[in-house]
Amino acid sequence: MPSAEADLTASYTGVFDGHLPFGERPALLIVDFVMAYLEKSSPLYAAAEDALASNERLLAAARSAGIPVVFTNVVYQPGGADGGLFYKKVPALNVFVKGSALGDFPPTLMPKENELVISKQYPSAFFGTSLASTLHAKNIDTLLITGMSTSGCVRATALDALQNGFAPFVVRDACADRHPAPHESNLYDLQAKYAEVVSELEACAFLR
Repeated sequence: MPSAEADLTASYTGVFDGHLPFGERPALLIVDFVMAYLEKSSPLYAAAEDALASNERLLAAARSAGIPVVFTNVVYQPGGADGGLFYKKVPALNVFVKGSALGDFPPTLMPKENELVISKQYPSAFFGTSLASTLHAKNIDTLLITGMSTSGCVRATALDALQNGFAPFVVRDACADRHPAPHESNLYDLQAKYAEVVSELEACAFLR
């Protein structure tokens, strides 16, 4: 009897084997990599220290190559008045109420003055924001996507990137989740249907 993994591979093979080419005008999109996922007292802590280090290296490589960098964060009005059903569904999102230190970028991953910061209230960096129109105006065709969390805002952003005409390349080493299972399962499904999932080394090679 085949193993569950072999059965899964067999069911996807021949159906979800396509690949997207890396484009000519990429940007690095760092999704919600803030202190809420790094501070152990935070309800959203995700042991993301290794992913932070990967993001630091990717950010340095992108800046060195002159590649545009975009950061996102989550910011809510007091009481989550602008958070809708997402805020009600995930009460831990109250750590992102405006002024909370848990919503700050880590000191080693701070945007520069000329780098775009998109503040959002929902999982996708594209939903309800100016991100798509801004990237189109810059003729960006490819996004290297990193950040938090793999099964949440990274996945939602990668799907919307595809739907908005940007080839999404999700960097597995630079993403993290609360548990390896949703991290790996979402990367598997993203690679199969919506994105290219690449390593940090591959991403840096693209940037060069």
